[in-house]
Formats: sequence, structure tokens, C-alpha cells
Amino acid sequence: MSDDQIMNTIYATHVHGDEKFDVDSLFVVTENIIQRATHLVENFVRGTKEHQENLEEKAPKASFSPPSCTLKALSCEMACKAPGEEIAHKTTMSILNKLAHYSWDAKAVLTLAAFALDYGDFWLLAELYSSDQLAKSVGILKRVPVVVKRPGLQKYGKAIIELNNLITATLEVIESIFELEKLSIYDTKDVPALSGALDRIPVDVYWAIITIATCTTKLCCITGDEGKTQELSPFAQKINVILNVLRRTIKLAHEQIDVIEAYRKLKKIFQTPTEVMEVFKALIFPKDVDPSLIDGSTNKLVNIEVLKKKNILFFISSLDITIEEISILKPVYDGISKKDQHKIVWIPIVEQWTDDLKRKFEVLRSKMPWYTVQYFSPVVGIKFIKEEWNFKNKPLVVVVSPRGKVEHPNALHIIKVWGAKAFPFTKEAEQTLANKEDVMEDIMVGVNKSPVVIKDDKYIFFYGGKDNEWIQQFTRKATVLANDPALKEAGISIELVLIGKNEKGQDDVGILGRFWDKMESFFFSKTEKKTEPDTVTKEIQKLLSYKNESGWVVLSKGSKVIFTGHGTTILKVVDEAEKWKGYVREIGYEIIFKQYHDKVIEVNRPCSRVDIPVGVGKIPEHMHCPHCPRVMETYISFKCCHVEGALNALH
Repeated sequence: MSDDQIMNTIYATHVHGDEKFDVDSLFVVTENIIQRATHLVENFVRGTKEHQENLEEKAPKASFSPPSCTLKALSCEMACKAPGEEIAHKTTMSILNKLAHYSWDAKAVLTLAAFALDYGDFWLLAELYSSDQLAKSVGILKRVPVVVKRPGLQKYGKAIIELNNLITATLEVIESIFELEKLSIYDTKDVPALSGALDRIPVDVYWAIITIATCTTKLCCITGDEGKTQELSPFAQKINVILNVLRRTIKLAHEQIDVIEAYRKLKKIFQTPTEVMEVFKALIFPKDVDPSLIDGSTNKLVNIEVLKKKNILFFISSLDITIEEISILKPVYDGISKKDQHKIVWIPIVEQWTDDLKRKFEVLRSKMPWYTVQYFSPVVGIKFIKEEWNFKNKPLVVVVSPRGKVEHPNALHIIKVWGAKAFPFTKEAEQTLANKEDVMEDIMVGVNKSPVVIKDDKYIFFYGGKDNEWIQQFTRKATVLANDPALKEAGISIELVLIGKNEKGQDDVGILGRFWDKMESFFFSKTEKKTEPDTVTKEIQKLLSYKNESGWVVLSKGSKVIFTGHGTTILKVVDEAEKWKGYVREIGYEIIFKQYHDKVIEVNRPCSRVDIPVGVGKIPEHMHCPHCPRVMETYISFKCCHVEGALNALH
């Protein structure tokens, strides 16, 4: 029968257990019997005289009272049955019916204990046969000398060892079932390894019981000398398969439980002031691992004492990071190294290390002058990092104080925009920086190879888009506007900065990727506030909604963002400058430009769409449209740009 067929068959025999007895103590006594009996077998068959003093003896509870009647009934049920799988199955079903009111693990232990009575009794008599007259007399009736004297051992030795090995394996299976039952206190959502394993326990118990019944028949064949035999190899194969599965399952379950326990411990640690070094140890290393770091500046191992009483920037990432992402932290490292109150530690997040990943790790590590965790196992706090710090394979920089307090759950946003200016990388520092309206100079740092010079008295069109034809049209018409005599006479100075082209005028996705990455980071810092979004926040949100359009424009005065617009509407405003430029002296350039743009957009209002990479941190629960008061709808899309420097992300 298949396992499903066995399950359907045996469930009819099961009534949810109401029979209560000390099953743990019964298992302890049974395990003691079988371990010592199998040890005696080894001595007899192999002719050795190893003492049993080194065998561990477990003690049952002092109040333990064995279920003697049940054990005798089970022993009788299995005794002296004819060999054969069909008879073994019928015996097993009969046992399951007798034990209908017991739990599944209790059914297995009771059956094994009944076998242990006879098995232990036989080998105890064999041990005492030559030294005790009573044992000798009883042993004769049980055919002990026929089996254990030399002719018998020569005849039955191989069968006895085979039986011994199978009983030992079955004991391990039942012990594993016991352990699984004890682990069932954990939710299978937290420990998914238990999910299928707990469901399989009844079938595993069936195979344990039918194997024990078969072993009883085999013992009868050996001691009865009736010329019959019972084949054990099919049961041995099945039991060993089950045992291997159970071992793997339990190992995996314990690994998952370690993650859960570490998660609970870390949650508790972060609720109370704790030295940051202790936080770090609990986050990364199991108890039995000596914690250490690699100092990237010297390539030497150092004790984690170097982190004591320091502010730590935990740089957390997968191994799928670029040299450019690493370089973002270089200016920060240079700045904090002078004061020695902040340290950067790279924590690579890898679910399963391989030789290739270790080599990749070494390449990346060699690019980092700060500290690195070199621990080639999944970090203990991986669940905490994913769930509490929202790690989704995108790099994070979590800032923790010397007292173990999280000062910023992801300072990478402010580091991308402001670099070392974001020191000390706390929430307070972010709020101060995010309240600034003059941000374009910081945004443009590092975007182009040649720096963009921004003067406070000049208006600047930062522009780009997917459509080269639109870019050419806007460049031509905006240049005409910038050189317009009326505007120059009014003291209006306009510059154009095209985003996404290199010095040779060729498309450069690296420039474009850096620009949008910094814009998204700035927007994310702005939206962290719970207050109503300010004007700059709305303008940046609009800009992000135009990211994949034919064209877009940011108008700034110096470094201050004035407003942003869709390529189509901005082009129309520039093209129709004759209709509004006469009001520049009276109203002001930026005001009249925006007012005319508002009239244009009323006729042709584009849809607003903002893509936020899922790995950037906590996603806002809702977002208002920057063009109207409605709450924007939420969609899920998947995107791959296929190029380095672009935003390859799950949105």
C-alpha cells in the first residue's frame, strides 16, 4: 500500500487519545532494555566481552507504574505468528485496534516495550546462563543454549545481527517521533519543516509497529528452530528511509527553531538597553561560535570588542550588490574614521553558502575597508533582520547606538542623498535634512562624472525621458526660451541640464539609475514623516510618476525645487512662451510658468503612477495623488531593466 492508503486504513482504528499514562518513562525503560540487550547480542555473536558500564542509564520517574496488562496483551498478540507481510499487517491492525485510545507515539512505545520484554528476557537469560542455576533452567526452556552456544551462533549469527540492527533503527525512529511530538508546540508557520512531518507521524508509527511485529516473528523463528524464516530486508529498507527523513526533518526543524528563538531574543534585547556588542553577538552568532570580525583596512581577524561603546552602522545586504553600492559608503567611512565613534560592519545575508558564494564574498569584502562578518552559515538573526528591519535583498544601513537602540532602521536613503552630511545618520538628522527644499545640488552629486555647478540665482531645467525625439524638441525649444531677450532683460537666467547622457551625448543608464535612485531615496525620507506632505514632497512624487514617460522636467531655482512636470505639458508651456512671458516682470518667472502649466494640465492631466522598490523599507500604507485629492490605487508589477545601474527591482 502507498502511504496515503495506509493513512486511510489506520485512521479508522484511531480514537483521539484519552488513555493517560507516563509514556516518557515507559520509553526510557524500553530504551534502557534494548540498548543493553543489543549490546549483549554484539558480545555473544562477535565473541567480545565489552562491559556495559559505559552505557547511559536513564531513569524513569519515581512514580512510574508500567501498564503491565497492556504489555502482556500486546506480547501475546505478536507471539508465534507465521512469517509473511500480510500476517504482519493483520497483526499491526489488531494492535492498533487494541490501542485505539492512545496517542500515536504511545502506540509505538507500547508495542516496542512489549517486544523489549521478550527480547530483554531472552538475552538476560543468555548472560546469566552459566552463572545462575535458575537462569540456566529457565534458559533451557526458552532454547537459550541452542541459540547462543557455538553451533547455534554459527547458524543464526547473521540473522541475530540483522534483527539487532533493525530493532536499533526502529528504536531511533520512535525516539525521533517523540522528538517531533515535543517540537509540535511550535507553529508550523514558524517551523515549516514540521508541517508535513507531523502529518506523517501515523504512517511512521504504522511502519514502526509492523516492523516490531515482524521482528517478533523473526525472534520466534530463531528460537523455535521450526525451519521457518522471516525476511527482514524490506522492513529494514523502509525503516532506514523513514529514519533518514526524520533525522533531516528534525535537524531542519531545530535550525528553524533556532531562528525563531533568536528572533524572540532579539525582540526582547531591543526593548531594553543593552550594550551594542551584545546586540551584535545575538544578531549574528550562535552560542557555540567564537565571534570575530575581519578588519577591512588590515585584512586581519579582530575581536568584536572593537565595537564596544560605539555607534554601529550595520550594512546589511545579499551578495548581489555592485561596487557602486559599496562605494556609496566610502565617503561615510572616511568621515567617521577620523572621530572613531562610529563603525561600519558588513553583514552578508546568505541562506545557503557554497564555494562559489564564498569566492564572491571574498571579492566583495576586498572592496570594503570597514569591518565584515565572516561566518559561513546563515546569521542567527536572519528572521529578525527580514521581518523587523524589512530586509528584502536590497541593501540596508541600520544604525544602532552604543546602548543597543536603533537610531535609524535604514539610513541608506539619507546616505545616498547627502552622504557624510547625514552624520550622525539618525532619524533626527534625517528630519533636518528632509525639511530642506534646496536639494538638487545634493541629488546631483555623483550622478554625472563631471559635477553640475548650481548657482542660487539661476533657474535650471533638469530633464530627461524615454523618447529621444521629445528630448531633442525640448532641448531646442528650451534653449530658445533661455536665450529669449525679454527674459534676459527681466534678469531671468536659465540653464539646461540633461539627465541620462554622458559627456559624448550617448545614453548612459548608469547616470539615469543614480539619479532615480537618489530621487527615490529623497522621496522616501520625505514620506517618513507622519504629517501632511509638503510642496516639495508632492513635486518629487509627481516626478517619480513620470519616470517611465517620454519626458519629464524638474524646474529649480538654484538648488531649490520649484515644481516638476510631465514632458508633454512642459513642452507645451515652453512652446507657448509668447502667451505668458509678458507677465514675468509683474508676477515672477516661476509663478507665471507654474500658473500657465496648471492651465495646460487641466486639459491634459496624465495618470499618476509611483513605483517604489519593495526592498527600500516600509512601504507607505497609502499615498495621495499629487495631482488630485484621491488616494492612489495599489498595484503589483514586476520589472527587470537588464542593465547595470538601472533599478532592477520587484515593485
